[in-house]
Amino acid sequence: MQPNAETFEAQRPRLLRLAYRMLGSRAEAEDVVQDAYLRWHKLDAAKIDSPAAYLSRIVTRLCLDAMKSAHAQRETYFGRWLPEPITEPKDDALRADNLTLTLMVALERLSPLERAAFLLHDVFETSVSEIAHTLNRDPEAVRQLASRARKHVQAERPRYVVGRDEGNRITHAFLAATRSGDIAALQSLLAQGVMMHSDGGGKVSAFPNVISGAANLLRLFAGLWRKHGTNESLIKLIWNDGLPGYVSTLNGVLQTTTLEIEHGQISAIYRTRNPDKLARLPLSHWASTTLARPQ
Repeated sequence: MQPNAETFEAQRPRLLRLAYRMLGSRAEAEDVVQDAYLRWHKLDAAKIDSPAAYLSRIVTRLCLDAMKSAHAQRETYFGRWLPEPITEPKDDALRADNLTLTLMVALERLSPLERAAFLLHDVFETSVSEIAHTLNRDPEAVRQLASRARKHVQAERPRYVVGRDEGNRITHAFLAATRSGDIAALQSLLAQGVMMHSDGGGKVSAFPNVISGAANLLRLFAGLWRKHGTNESLIKLIWNDGLPGYVSTLNGVLQTTTLEIEHGQISAIYRTRNPDKLARLPLSHWASTTLARPQ
């Protein structure tokens, strides 16, 4: 392997995390990182003092360019937009920053520059001077961008870290209640202010608006039970970007369901059904393994 390639490969996991956190799509993140590799390969790496900083700069700028078109696409996106699922442990390389799906959703409310400043400063611990160089802004402007972003997402910072055993137990109980139509059991699992986000991308049926409140969700799941009965089939319990959940099919349509849990109750449900975002799930690998029920 050539020196340029060796240097780049050492940085690839970090660059992939940065690109995914900027874009919310593994496919787009991999495209950006590959573009950065092609550019890097043409340079004389020996003349670059800090390859890590230089490559982060390239990837960030490529992401900002990609986000311009992505922002326009999301303005016309049908219904809610959710990030592409990151199923662990296969994608642990993308999880080193310990962000959660909830915070990824909150990042969508930021401008591209705010998102870049926040991620680089608060998550990837990049110096203000280096961020200023990357974004072509002065240091004070960078501090203001990061501060505004921090205020916007502060409420979405994890307040309660759910353990693996508890997360799997509540996920299994939720799945059992929804599949059996046990509304009383479901009611005990849902927080009063629970919200449900559903992403079908206009390609499969999904709820275009956020559904808020336990009472509304109980009516929703009761209606789904009356309509579909037990036509939901579990494929595998998973952890999606730091939160527990599962992969299933409902009337033959593939979906992921991810649960945010606080103080023993479900505070948010994220359901992704857009087939484009589920195409990379390792279904063939899962089919060859046996699902282990949580204790």
